[in-house]
Amino acid sequence: MDTTAHVQAVRGDLESAAATDDASAQLADRLVRAVDASLHLRLLDALGEAAQELSELLPGGRVEVRLAGRDARFVFVPEGEPAALPADDEGGTARLTLRMPEGLKNRVEEAAVAEGVSTNAWLVRAIAHNLDQRRTRRAGTRVTGYARS
Repeated sequence: MDTTAHVQAVRGDLESAAATDDASAQLADRLVRAVDASLHLRLLDALGEAAQELSELLPGGRVEVRLAGRDARFVFVPEGEPAALPADDEGGTARLTLRMPEGLKNRVEEAAVAEGVSTNAWLVRAIAHNLDQRRTRRAGTRVTGYARS
């Protein structure tokens, strides 16, 4: 489901409500532009809550919301499959806004789709993997001394 269509519907509703004069129409347009990103996030939050409620009702699995850009999909994940978050997660989650070049964002989304996970899950795994690699590299792998040939 592409959330853009729903945001466009809200835009249309506001424009219809403000169709009485030019000033009202311009104000409605500015308001929709200002809250465009917020509307998308609110829709994704609603989808996430719906997935959580569905998961509580389904035996033997859970429902995840997987994102590719502004396209959101519900995916049923059977019980035996690993969770999207790393196993060392301490239970809580936090929101982080990440800005990146458009080209990199597209590559990340393509990689996530190829692995069959959400963009968020892919980024969490990539960051956790990178941090684990750094920890491993610092664990005394340096070799010092002299050698003769």
